[in-house]
Order: sequence, then C-alpha cells, then structure tokens
Amino acid sequence: KKGVDAVEIADDPMFLGNLRTIADIAASKRLPSTGAKEFAEAGGLIGYGVDFAGTFRRAAYFVDRILKGTKPGDLPVEQATKFELVINRKVAKALDVSIPQQLLLRADRVME
Repeated sequence: KKGVDAVEIADDPMFLGNLRTIADIAASKRLPSTGAKEFAEAGGLIGYGVDFAGTFRRAAYFVDRILKGTKPGDLPVEQATKFELVINRKVAKALDVSIPQQLLLRADRVME
C-alpha cells in the first residue's frame, strides 16, 4: 500500500509556531496525527510530552541553588520524569478513529 497512514510531528521548536496549521492539514487529508501534548491542544489527535510547567519549576530550583553559590557542575543532571498524554476526541470523531478505552483511561486529559 502506498501513501501516508498517519503523521507524527516531532517535539521540536521548529514546529511550535505552526501546530494549528499542521493539525489542519492533517485533518484535511483525514490523517491521524500525533505530537507533543500542545499538538493535541492545537487540533491534533494525540499529544504526548513533557510537563513543561513542572520542568520549569525544577529549573527554578537549580537557578536558586546556583545563585546561592552552588557550582553548576556540582548539581546533578536530571531528566524529565512527568509526561502528559492528551487525547482529542473531537478530532477522533471527525476522523472516525476509535480510541481504545484503556488509552482514554490512561490519558491525563481527554478533550471533548
């Protein structure tokens, strides 16, 4: 089978300003689309990504430590541990895509 069955948008700053346009194009082609959580909020089917608010709060902690004299090299390297799953049911219905109940239950947010 030739063609495209779905679209995955990379979690990259290059796309952040165009999420709505990308979601609209995917919808016009009737393609399920996934990307960062903001992508589902902009009209994509599913979004999954880092909890940026939590990440920025954690960054503030490191800034505070550095301003209080801790050497940056003495601070541990951390990776994000909290990720959010957002499902856009409105888009799923428009595309006639069935989202499994187990996935809906695991979602942090389901947009109607």
